[in-house]
Amino acid sequence: MLHLTKVAFGTQSIDTLAAWIEERSAQGALFLTTRYLPKRHAEIAGQGSLFWIFKHQLVARSPILAFDEAEAGRVAIRLASPLIAVHPSPKRAHQGWRYLEAAAAPAD
Repeated sequence: MLHLTKVAFGTQSIDTLAAWIEERSAQGALFLTTRYLPKRHAEIAGQGSLFWIFKHQLVARSPILAFDEAEAGRVAIRLASPLIAVHPSPKRAHQGWRYLEAAAAPAD
């Protein structure tokens, strides 16, 4: 199994991120857009998660349901809610998303 990591940019706290996810999911489908479809998307969709980085730590995850086409040739990463807390694990911040192998993923 394979996962993705992403910085929770603009988030003041984990509670703020959880509230944003709940608000977006209440409005309909919860998704993030990205420019490129991950080459290894088949290993992620329906089984992997998006792990959120906050203050240089992996702190929570959102299960990835699917990858869909979005406007202007972009890709929508469809997520499930609610946010699932994980044991904090050090992770350097980065731009965009990165792969995270299952063996390196922190436990819930």
